[in-house]
Amino acid sequence: MFLAGLVGTLLIIAAAVLLIGVGGNSGDDAKKPADSAASPSASGKAKPPAGVKCVGQDCTGKDPEAMGCGGASATSPASATIGSAYVEVRYSKVCGAYWARITQAAPGDAVQVAAAGGDAGSARTENGKVERDADAYTPMLAASAPLRVKACATLATGEKGCTPATAAPASPAGSPVE
Repeated sequence: MFLAGLVGTLLIIAAAVLLIGVGGNSGDDAKKPADSAASPSASGKAKPPAGVKCVGQDCTGKDPEAMGCGGASATSPASATIGSAYVEVRYSKVCGAYWARITQAAPGDAVQVAAAGGDAGSARTENGKVERDADAYTPMLAASAPLRVKACATLATGEKGCTPATAAPASPAGSPVE
């Protein structure tokens, strides 16, 4: 009787552990440190860490938070205060992409990330707009050196400003770049 109870308890514990592990991404994976770099797979493409859903060119046009590129895995290499809003260039080494974020903003304020340079030498941009909250961010652009990246804000009041341009770091090893 004791043994049957012990085995039953162990089965319940094992089932609970499996169900919690299979539950999917709880958002904690997006907060992994940037030093958990992607490791190359047998195909030569970088395999992103758990919770990261894109790398390099695959990230262009995608939401940085939904793809697991934001949070603790991102840095802000350039920032500026425009009026009462704070705008910054955000970069994720794990994803090999960058975007712009605006905080302390008001509905109607807009943010843009702009990149110049690269292989084709053409300028690229992505835009975001503050809808209801006090912050917004743009979709991502893949980073490949030597790009110059800046974030700009246009406030609903008409005030405009940008961060200093910063050099975009190269994409993670093995990831596709432009």
